[in-house]
This record gives sequence, structure tokens and C-alpha cells, in this order.
Amino acid sequence: MQRLAWIVAVLALMSGAARAFERSGALPSPQDEAPRGNPAISAPASIPTGANVSVPIGWVEFCADAANAGDCVVDPAQARDVVMTRSVQKLVDRINRNVNAAISPVSDLENYGVEERWAYPTNGRGDCEDYVLLKRRLLIEAGVPRQSLLITVVRDRAGEGHAVLTLTTTKGDYILDNKRDDLRLWTATGYAFVKRQSQEDPNRWTDLRVGSSMTAAR
Repeated sequence: MQRLAWIVAVLALMSGAARAFERSGALPSPQDEAPRGNPAISAPASIPTGANVSVPIGWVEFCADAANAGDCVVDPAQARDVVMTRSVQKLVDRINRNVNAAISPVSDLENYGVEERWAYPTNGRGDCEDYVLLKRRLLIEAGVPRQSLLITVVRDRAGEGHAVLTLTTTKGDYILDNKRDDLRLWTATGYAFVKRQSQEDPNRWTDLRVGSSMTAAR
């Protein structure tokens, strides 16, 4: 019980700090965000995307819970990339590090008694998808547009499935990962990218296996 109260307090403080950061004007306003595909400001290190693919069952079941309607019941919107200022980078880096430090990594089987479950880590424990969901929520609350925060499925060097959060920016696609605290361009992660949420619609997923270029530098 103490663990649960502690984690809720930590997350409340993080969320409040993020909202204060937004009010300070450190985040770009919506009109300053770059529409995806503008050749004058297109990101040179963005992950190439392909056709629509199947939606992970974890996301489907997460969205079947009415408590998560705010994450899932949304209107499609124009894809946007964040202007990666120093202030934005500091905000994203802080939330990534704080969530990594606040949550203890455990498997779904140990945590929930099932093989696969995507959920917010309200008990202070979770696996990779749970970290991603919390980081995404906190960043959206801080004013980062949903269209630039994409849950992404990858394979690690051992071929194991893993989930990370992609932040699409005017300087490329950055990865927030519970396995490391530093932000990295997708090309510097060593992961093979499989699929991710569409920027326009979080309930549509796109293929990232466009060829050998989709395996980031090792």
C-alpha cells in the first residue's frame, strides 16, 4: 500500500512539473509544430513507414477498458513533428529518466498473472509497454502533441520483442526506452523496427519493416 501511495505521489509531481513547464512557454505552440512531409523542414532521420499492419493485441485490450477511452477514442488528426528545441529535449529527457527510475521492471505474468497486458503501472511495477504508456501520457499532459508520440514495437539484438516510445521531431525520430535513460535517434538504438502507431490515428498501425534500412546501427 505504501508503494502504491508513493508511486501515485511521484507521478502527480511529475505531471504537475510538466504542466508548469508547458505554461512557461518552453514548448512550441501548435502553429510552430512542423507538419509531417513538408520538404523544407522534413526530418532527415525519420523512420520510413509502410502499409497498415495488424494492431497489437495489447493495445486492443487496453482500449477495450472504458477507463482508457481518453487514450483510444480520438479523432484522426494531421501528422505533426515537434520542433526539437533544447527546452523540449530537457522536458522529454526528464520524463524519460523519471519514469525509468520510478517503475520497477517485472513481467506481465509476475505482475498481472497473464502473458500480455498493457496497463498504466499504478502499482509501481510494469514491463516495457507500461513504461511507454506512462511516458506518453505525461508528455501529452505537458503539451507534446499526440501525433508525435507513437508506441513502437521493435526487436532487440537477441530477437526478443520490445516496446519503446517514438518521438517524431524536426530533427528526426527519437526513442524513449526503459532500458536506457538517454534519448537516442532511432538509428542509434541497435533495434530492428517492426511497427508503430500511425501519426494520424493511434488505432491504426504502420509497418516499419521496409527493408534492411529498418535495422538501426548496432
